[in-house]
Amino acid sequence: MARSAVQSATALPASPQDDRRRRMRQYSIAMTIRTICFLLVVIVPDWWRFVFAVGAIVLPYFAVVLANVGAGGAVDPITPAPAPVQRELEQRQQ
Repeated sequence: MARSAVQSATALPASPQDDRRRRMRQYSIAMTIRTICFLLVVIVPDWWRFVFAVGAIVLPYFAVVLANVGAGGAVDPITPAPAPVQRELEQRQQ
């Protein structure tokens, strides 16, 4: 009798709650960096002001794109193992 591969729970994608929490954390970090950029635009003199202004303008786009990217899913496709009765029938037919 051939042994079937055992499915692993680690091959499953992240739960919707974990995925949402991860995306919210990434978005919050990006918006915190944007807020810091706004503050630095006011504080920093000379040409550095423009660097932080560009960061404050561009960061929301990347934050939204990263927040909307969901979990990639399972690495390997998960196929259900055949039922024991089905395996017995297949063995009898051979």
